[in-house]
Amino acid sequence: MFMQRRTVFRNLQACVLLVLAGVAVEARGYDPLAIDPNFQPQVRDLTVHDASRNRDVPVRIYLPANEKPAPIVLFSHGLGGSRAGSKFLGEHWAARGYIAVFVQHPGSDDAVWKDAAPEERMAAMRMAASLENFLLRVHDVPAVIDELEVWNKSGPLAGHSFGAVTTEAVSGETLPTSGVKLTDPRIRAAVILSPSVPKSTTAEQAFGVVKIPWLLMTGTKDTALIGPADMKSRLAVYPALHGAPKYQVVLNKAEHSAFTDRALPGDREPRNPNHHRVILALSTAFWDAYLRGDRDALVWLKGDGPRSVMQTADDWKAAPAK
Repeated sequence: MFMQRRTVFRNLQACVLLVLAGVAVEARGYDPLAIDPNFQPQVRDLTVHDASRNRDVPVRIYLPANEKPAPIVLFSHGLGGSRAGSKFLGEHWAARGYIAVFVQHPGSDDAVWKDAAPEERMAAMRMAASLENFLLRVHDVPAVIDELEVWNKSGPLAGHSFGAVTTEAVSGETLPTSGVKLTDPRIRAAVILSPSVPKSTTAEQAFGVVKIPWLLMTGTKDTALIGPADMKSRLAVYPALHGAPKYQVVLNKAEHSAFTDRALPGDREPRNPNHHRVILALSTAFWDAYLRGDRDALVWLKGDGPRSVMQTADDWKAAPAK
């Protein structure tokens, strides 16, 4: 493991956030789904040790094809997930030239249900969706960024479900009651998969002062077996955002599992393969626009690009300007 780790960091130690000065005024020819069909990402499994908490945080890193400087995307899995989940995102982002770092959160990862008897798994999952694990997750993010900071000065974050709650907390949310902010200033943009509003506050109080671009993704049937978030809560986040670019897609008939590799227990709708196509296209264009300064990507987001990959019943909202 140590030698493998040295190899990865030797290859990546010079990587920093890459900002390109785009010159195109039209998105002509821009395609966020275009990748080299022969691309095979290099995948590295490593462990970040947070000495201050004596906590090990597993990560899976998807590497792009070359060793040029590249932006970093962090992904925080949902309750009961792992660094191995949603690999369709890691593989595509790496194919597009990003270093995708998938973070695994001990205490709310797949060990919660794998180690429990089948009849006890749901109760174990509910116990894992705790304030304690939320705070552990929130502090996992800066610990991982600290580990990466020698070769990256800032980065975005993506997250799904419990990972979305984590992402909201570290990218601009004001926590309920206390008013505490756990924002990490090194995060430059965020994709929130299945967003929600905390029960004990309002959307305006929680998200009214977010200062970085957010892309929200949900579905018309995006509810989870665990947790109180309903569609009202998911859709309340977007109108509460002010002063920074914001985007939202609502995928028709998409369930909570639409953002994962496979169906989840309790799913009732057949999986729609176009949902992954939309998720990949929008997230990639968003990263290109706000991490690389790609003007073609921004024009694509502001124009007809999103609709070109969506189906008629999908809903799209965009407010790209500050």
